[in-house]
Amino acid sequence: MIVIPAVDLRAGRCVRLREGRADAETVFSEDPVAVATKWTTGGAERLHVVDLDGAFAGAPRQTALVAKIVAAVAPVPVEVGGGLRDLNAVEAVLDAGARWAVVGTRAALDRAFLRDACRAFRDRIIVAVDARGSHVAVKGWTELIEDTVTDVARRAQEAGAAGVLYTDVSRDGMEQGPNVADTAALAQAVTLPILASGGVGRVDDIARLASIPGVQGVVVGRALYSGAVTLAAAMAVGRG
Repeated sequence: MIVIPAVDLRAGRCVRLREGRADAETVFSEDPVAVATKWTTGGAERLHVVDLDGAFAGAPRQTALVAKIVAAVAPVPVEVGGGLRDLNAVEAVLDAGARWAVVGTRAALDRAFLRDACRAFRDRIIVAVDARGSHVAVKGWTELIEDTVTDVARRAQEAGAAGVLYTDVSRDGMEQGPNVADTAALAQAVTLPILASGGVGRVDDIARLASIPGVQGVVVGRALYSGAVTLAAAMAVGRG
């Protein structure tokens, strides 16, 4: 299992939110490009970049900065999400150099869009399945819909997505441990590669996720920035 450092962008800075709340922000750096290169220099095999401004606005806002990050860390691949709610937005972030586009809200709400995106950009669409409890959260995690995590993940598999990124929003940025049970249930429900996210606070959390068949990666944010987990230790545990 690979460890994927998160680089969350807001107003040109590198930040972390708690539980996805815009009013619970911690700024970790004024230079996201430097942060990204720090992680890749330290051995990260992939980066997870989120345009938080785009996620809340419903359309990308940090594409130029994303392009700078991608160029700075090449050839390390980057997955990018945040406000990708039409095919033009997906294409723009891929043209900026992202290896994968991470689509959430529109993929959960619109089956035709999910199908069309996966067909147009084969093997380059990761579906973000964000949840509070069993229900999926959309629009920057501000609204819940009736669909469950498994519902959306199965549609992603049918559409031909490259993988599913599962986040328990209530744990994101809290460093209180990931939702191992629901992550394992999701990995059993679909055959797509699963990326786990939300709640990692110590190396043992990574070990528990690494033990789940089908979980191929874990996105780690605040724990790396706070120093609760070092990238070297996280990668060592992830490799087993």
